Amino acid sequence: MADSSFDIVSKVDKMEADNAVNQAQKEIAQRYDFKGVGASIEWSGEKLLLKASTEERVKAVLDVLEQKFIKRGVSLRSLDSGEPFASGKEFRIEVGLKNGIASDDAKKISKIIRDEAPKSVKSQIQGDELRVQSKSRDDLQATIALLKGKDLDVALQFINFR
Repeated sequence: MADSSFDIVSKVDKMEADNAVNQAQKEIAQRYDFKGVGASIEWSGEKLLLKASTEERVKAVLDVLEQKFIKRGVSLRSLDSGEPFASGKEFRIEVGLKNGIASDDAKKISKIIRDEAPKSVKSQIQGDELRVQSKSRDDLQATIALLKGKDLDVALQFINFR
């Protein structure tokens, strides 16, 4: 019998992220507390740029954005938001989207699998994702449950379960 396997990845669905940003832009345009403070959200390459006239307002813009990401089912662990900084007469926050698993996080996940998962389960790092293999599909499902229960710094998705 061939080994069963699945891949562990950390990817943000670009369409869901775009939909969340559009919803946040609509809410900011409609809300009374954002009138006249120059609040906005816009894509700047692969990052989001949040702007407002005061530090409190730009933090409120970030809060609205996070709420929309939660509603769209995108994990907040995949957001990499910086601190507010002054730029001229306005405050800005840059928010990046994390794609891929960093090598140190991959090593952490691999160690958890080695130490706590059933013994038949093997994992290997392949670039910015992990491949997990075992002869038993039940052991693989137990491994998925184990990783979902852990409090890791990255948003994990489990794909290609065969």
